[in-house]
Amino acid sequence: MTLEQLLEMWKTDSEIDRYKLDETSLNTPKLHSKYLEILSIAKLQKKKAEHSQKRLLKKKWLYYNGKLTKDDIEELGWEYDPFQGLKVLKGEMEYYYNSDIDIQKSEEKCEYHKVFVETVTEIVTNLNWRHQTVGNIIRWRQFEAGG
Repeated sequence: MTLEQLLEMWKTDSEIDRYKLDETSLNTPKLHSKYLEILSIAKLQKKKAEHSQKRLLKKKWLYYNGKLTKDDIEELGWEYDPFQGLKVLKGEMEYYYNSDIDIQKSEEKCEYHKVFVETVTEIVTNLNWRHQTVGNIIRWRQFEAGG
């Protein structure tokens, strides 16, 4: 599931019909279960992406420090000389790490999973407090009716 799909689904699920508050209250546990399942899966996917990034960073460190064999480099599909003949100082290595496309893609993936988990967490928190919203609507109606 993408973040866009999640947000679109939440747009529908977050609606509270003012005239069917009983149904809203009855459906809240189902929605909570639905989004809790999504959250659990998302957390596992986030952790998997983080582990994948750590493995990539180790390979890239070995690559940039000349510790991979030519066969390993060919297997990974990377250029044999990451510096294209330049002599690089230790202090300049961060520039190469930060501009490496594979590392950037991995960081983007991790950030995407992080935002996804944060979004589902917010949805679950909203569902945890939905009874308050329903209660507030009922109290407001009572107030408007003069009671």
